[in-house]
Amino acid sequence: MTESTTATGTVSREKLMEDLKAVVNDAEELLKATANQTGEKIASVRAKAEESLKTAKARIAEEGKVVMEKAKSAAKSTDDFVREQPWKAVGIGALAGFVVGLLISRR
Repeated sequence: MTESTTATGTVSREKLMEDLKAVVNDAEELLKATANQTGEKIASVRAKAEESLKTAKARIAEEGKVVMEKAKSAAKSTDDFVREQPWKAVGIGALAGFVVGLLISRR
């Protein structure tokens, strides 16, 4: 999966991950429900499904690690900026609070 720099791209990526997790959960439930079914065809389909689930879970775990690393990096960058230029950080925070206050008061 590629990372998008736009806000909607990030939201779409997060939605895709949520959807993939839901599919994995549904597939696990289906495998559990058909556990007592017998036959060569069922066994073949179950084996394919189990392999696909393993792959999907591994990808989800890897994506989670990447997201955590990026979040930690962003937090460290922010912390470094605030420590190096505290008054700019205070100004940015005050400006953001002012804008939010304006938006709320307009409703």
